[in-house]
Amino acid sequence: MHIHSAFNRQLIQPFADFPTAVQAVLEYLQQQLGFQLWMFTRVEGNDWLVLSANDQGYGVQAGDVFQWSDSFCYRMVTGDGPNIAPCSQQVPAYAKAPIGEQVPINAYIGIPIYLDENHLFGTLCAIDPQTQPETVTQHLPLLLLATQLLTTILVHDLKAQENARRCERAEAEAQLDSLTGLYNRRGWERLIEGEENRCKVFGVSASILIIDLDNLKITNDRHGHLIGDLLLQQTAKILQEKTRSQDVVARLGGDEFGILLVEANQDIAQKLSDRIQQALEAANILASIGWSTRSPDSTLLATLERADKQMYSQKAARKQHISADQPFP
Repeated sequence: MHIHSAFNRQLIQPFADFPTAVQAVLEYLQQQLGFQLWMFTRVEGNDWLVLSANDQGYGVQAGDVFQWSDSFCYRMVTGDGPNIAPCSQQVPAYAKAPIGEQVPINAYIGIPIYLDENHLFGTLCAIDPQTQPETVTQHLPLLLLATQLLTTILVHDLKAQENARRCERAEAEAQLDSLTGLYNRRGWERLIEGEENRCKVFGVSASILIIDLDNLKITNDRHGHLIGDLLLQQTAKILQEKTRSQDVVARLGGDEFGILLVEANQDIAQKLSDRIQQALEAANILASIGWSTRSPDSTLLATLERADKQMYSQKAARKQHISADQPFP
């Protein structure tokens, strides 16, 4: 009796984190319903990112990225196909889906995951190369319940991550640049690390901008370092004014600044880069800017490197067009 009670207590221990809970659900569904591949996915633009997978034959794993518009799930969400198709080839929308040309699919399950009525997060789905018995459709209530429970955990975990982000920034307040009041390089690196973890676990997007002043050395040489310091402070003020409250602005050293755009896609990054460039030019501050958006199969460090390279490319292009009476550092 005591052994049985202890065993029950062990069973009801909470999951360590959200990914562990998702994996346990996928394993359970695979055991109960079969299907070679179960996935918990996120949709970001036309990227269909696999956050978690239980794969018994397709070779799919967490971190893989597919085209959302090619998928069965896309057609399910738009209402062109059912949640459960024991023989997916009998459903015209699924039979014509491009993903069916990439991998063999003859049975499909898909449940949409909505954070609210207007925000599609992704899907809980399964595929199999073999046609499945019609009785699999009887499991729709179980699938809806499992998806609802995971969505509830997800929403709470996303809110917890917002709190974690605030805590990280509060702790990083001790790592500020004394001249500009922005995060210094150590604070920047710490916040990048925390955001990278969220990108991996939840599939959120993020972008990075690198800004390098073109005329700080000339300003220091001609007008002194006091004026150069004022230039840095003015730049910092503009960057803070043009970014969103959730973004991270840092002075990375010398005349280089970095901006981490939280949950920002390419469109947001491009528009912000243009706004910053215009604001700096209006203040007669010459700067080169590079930006990049984290891809689902990459990292924020790789994104930073791409943004840095783009910035140096712009700097080289600007240098070629600088006039003879305006020496370029």
